[in-house]
Amino acid sequence: MRLIGVVLVLSFALMSTPRDAETQQAGRVYRLGILSPGMRPRPSTAATPTVLPMVLREMGYVAGHNLVIEFRFADGKLNRLSELARELVQLRVDALIAASPPAVQAAKAATTTIPIVMMLAYSDPVELGLVATYARPGGNVTGVAMAAEPAMAGKRLELIKEVVPHATRIAVLSTGETPSRIQVQWVEKAAATLGIKLIVVELRDGDYDGAFASMVAARADALFVVESTILSTSHERIIQLAAKHRLPAIYDWREHAQSGGLIAYGGSLPSFARRAAVYVDKIFKGASPEDLPVERATTFELVINLKTAKALGLTIPQSVLVRADEIIQ
Repeated sequence: MRLIGVVLVLSFALMSTPRDAETQQAGRVYRLGILSPGMRPRPSTAATPTVLPMVLREMGYVAGHNLVIEFRFADGKLNRLSELARELVQLRVDALIAASPPAVQAAKAATTTIPIVMMLAYSDPVELGLVATYARPGGNVTGVAMAAEPAMAGKRLELIKEVVPHATRIAVLSTGETPSRIQVQWVEKAAATLGIKLIVVELRDGDYDGAFASMVAARADALFVVESTILSTSHERIIQLAAKHRLPAIYDWREHAQSGGLIAYGGSLPSFARRAAVYVDKIFKGASPEDLPVERATTFELVINLKTAKALGLTIPQSVLVRADEIIQ
């Protein structure tokens, strides 16, 4: 993640001329709302609010020219999402991107007419009642959902155990979001078969220092970070604290390993954002969300950061290296 105001939006207006600007309606200015439960990321951070404007620009939507992006961040306070969603509705955005199930639920409660493009990772939108079916979502919600599979949690736990074979106590950093808690349940099942004791730490009010203090006090040998928009938008902070406390950690998005995390196994945020941008483009051009099937994202990548491994005094097994899609030296 995690996941910006006028300064960030305008920063993308200085990039190269878009290829498809001629496809937009002459003189039309589109307004896009982005609702996130996370914190406002820095412009250099690989997060949805920073990646998406770049992707949209490639499609001909230029911030400050024919596109206005309204960002709303809950800063980890899920109870603020409803208020923020209503603000975006009052601004009469043409479409609304909601990152995470709580954000989609808040947006859905705020409007039945404005198209909502959801970006969900490891969550089933049908099971959560966000859409009727993948093929025919119905209503005003559609978008992209990464496969929600308990096996994914097991694979990630196996990976960190393979890299840190002496680890018998592994901390799990989670949030108050329902999907995060479901992921914790998946990890608990996997841990039972691997003989691992889990130390579940739920982030509260953005207190990352306190969360890591709990892990250290419980003598955690490694860290498993669940997928969460809240955690993703603050991933640099998590990576810094993991390094400070010498905790080998596994993350979800490859961008987290590229930012200094030890291991990442999951999707690619740019490709995820690109798929969401396709929905935005279709909606801007007149498509109805009820006629746009929900896309399942099923491609996963393994990224290893050898520089971080060296700093932690770890040797990555060859059996892991040969499976990596990217190795950062």
